[in-house]
Amino acid sequence: MAVAGGSLEDLTLAVVGVGLMGGSFGLAARRAGAREVIGVSRSPETLQLALEHGAVTMTCDSTAEAAAAADLVVVATPVRLVIEHVKAALRGARPGTIVTDVGSTKGPLMRALAPDEQARCIGGHPMCGSEAAGVANARASLYDGATYFLTPGAHVDADAYRRLSACVAEIGARPVAIDPGEHDRLMAVMSHLPHVLANLLMTQAGQHAGSRDALLSAGPSFRDLTRVAGSNRRVWTDIFLDNRAALLAALATFQDGLQEVLEALAAGDTELLGGTIARAAAHRERMLVEGSLEPSELHKVLVTIPDRPGVLKEIMVALGDANINVEDLALHHMSAELGGTLTIYVLGEDACRRAGHLTAGLGYETMTGPAVE
Repeated sequence: MAVAGGSLEDLTLAVVGVGLMGGSFGLAARRAGAREVIGVSRSPETLQLALEHGAVTMTCDSTAEAAAAADLVVVATPVRLVIEHVKAALRGARPGTIVTDVGSTKGPLMRALAPDEQARCIGGHPMCGSEAAGVANARASLYDGATYFLTPGAHVDADAYRRLSACVAEIGARPVAIDPGEHDRLMAVMSHLPHVLANLLMTQAGQHAGSRDALLSAGPSFRDLTRVAGSNRRVWTDIFLDNRAALLAALATFQDGLQEVLEALAAGDTELLGGTIARAAAHRERMLVEGSLEPSELHKVLVTIPDRPGVLKEIMVALGDANINVEDLALHHMSAELGGTLTIYVLGEDACRRAGHLTAGLGYETMTGPAVE
């Protein structure tokens, strides 16, 4: 098999669930030289669009049938369907075929697999995505530079892991091995808990704000905290329930911290309140430093932009032409009339200054400053 050497070149890939993630995996695999990409979806319209977009080269009616012809199977369905399709792929696949997924939770999948299935199936979770869903928004560059968690079970075949890790690297991502349970605990704190809090905060604001103007005039802290509020209802309900044990533990710890703040406020305890802020600042700085990024190195450029086509492309192309690397960005859209604010994060004061001059030169109102005050 082509994948035996750990390369996507001349490999036959099966993608089950051809949406943003699966479609982007197919495009990235084709960019890396995959011979065929077989698409599986319940929707004929999705498969046709995937063919037109180049995300797949052929289609198949069932997961098992596609797996039988594949060297690598990627299950990119909603999380509630992952186990079902992984099992079907394992039943249909030839010996040596690797099966993986891109779901947000890993413990339930790995616990559902028998030892012989764990040998051929390695869980995966790429830390990338987009607010724009569907295969029409898939792109080969989606995985470029992204951390890609791989969660091998206790009975994993070492060569299968090595081969999958090599394939993940070939689509542009950075493979990182992590225990399935530890992965779910990490995601509960770093991803799932923030979604819960964003939903609750936005609901509270909606009940008390009194008018739409309150949201339009909200500061960046509120907008940043609630950016993910109201994300896809079905997807996130499934994720919360699939990872409920780890999420419950994270919520309990958060509740303890919230109780500490409540008691400090009630007692007027300046020292205790200040301590909660100082601990947060110390943890944030430590995490930035451990990530090889000094807090003082990260700067932001805030650009007021109108609501019209081509604005983001104009700015991003101009930054790229000036060799200014964008570390991250965030977009807050207010309305068609008011436009929005684009926050661009860059490394170094000089890059920040040049990016600010560039966007101002394009005619946009611009402010610059350190990302960490």
